[in-house]
Amino acid sequence: MTQEEKTRTEERIVDVLKTVYDPEIPVDIWNLGMIYKIDVKDDHTVDLDMTFTAPSCPAADFILEDVRTKVESLEEVKGANVNLVFEPAWDQSMMSEEARVELGFD
Repeated sequence: MTQEEKTRTEERIVDVLKTVYDPEIPVDIWNLGMIYKIDVKDDHTVDLDMTFTAPSCPAADFILEDVRTKVESLEEVKGANVNLVFEPAWDQSMMSEEARVELGFD
């Protein structure tokens, strides 16, 4: 897989991540800053590091499965490994400007 193909795949992954929502928050997980890493491998698998706004998120299983399913639905992705991490801890500064406006922080 060339670097150009990896970049295109990463862009498509970001597009599908923008369709994943925490049921309690009206902003997608990408704009909330919950995705820490997207690593597209030469074998067409993807490693993602993500977090939650709170470690005890009641929708954690649903969100993790939604991320994995949507990323794996992309034609160029053979498999996705979603790693749940809490370092660094999520905070409001990780949100995009769009998310801050939507949630009334700006």
